[in-house]
Amino acid sequence: MLSFLFSEEEDNLFITKFEYGAMLYKNPRGIGCNKCHESGNKTIQLAKYQKLNKKNNKLENISIVVPPINIVTFKKFKKKLTADNRDSLIMPTYFLTQDELKSIYFYIKNINTK
Repeated sequence: MLSFLFSEEEDNLFITKFEYGAMLYKNPRGIGCNKCHESGNKTIQLAKYQKLNKKNNKLENISIVVPPINIVTFKKFKKKLTADNRDSLIMPTYFLTQDELKSIYFYIKNINTK
């Protein structure tokens, strides 16, 4: 689809696959992946709060943790990003194309090697 912009073989065209992936990572459709996943290479505690357990009437500590995404398989990455937003109340739905998914995945697999 965007082959006129870049190719996997050539990194000297208008925009490299890495640059395109970086652009999408920072702003795919509104909020960027980097807002929650930062550089994608570590577990991050996104939020911490207390919730009342209605069974025992006690407060429980809850943590929302995002995993490092640079170690997931493409299959798992694609599944998470194309899932219905009812599957996760935290992960946004981006409606990305296959080319965009591949570019973001390429970027997160290479972000810490550049």
